[in-house]
Amino acid sequence: NRKLLIYSLDEVPELNKGKGVILQRYKDASLSDITTFNKEDGLIWKMNGGRQRTEKDLLTWQGKRGGAGRMVPNGFPRPPKF
Repeated sequence: NRKLLIYSLDEVPELNKGKGVILQRYKDASLSDITTFNKEDGLIWKMNGGRQRTEKDLLTWQGKRGGAGRMVPNGFPRPPKF
């Protein structure tokens, strides 16, 4: 799928045991990884060669919980893992 969706943790409700919440919609894919981060610090991931990238301009990938998301930025690892 290689799509990224960023939303506030406040959008994820706390449900009773056994209930589920949709985090992101997929057509023919599934969730590969999830992380939490401080918006001021930006989204950080490891690249090839042991380098680290920080993306602070997150407006492109921001949306509402349950959305499809947008294509990941250049340099994002395959498979998409944080």
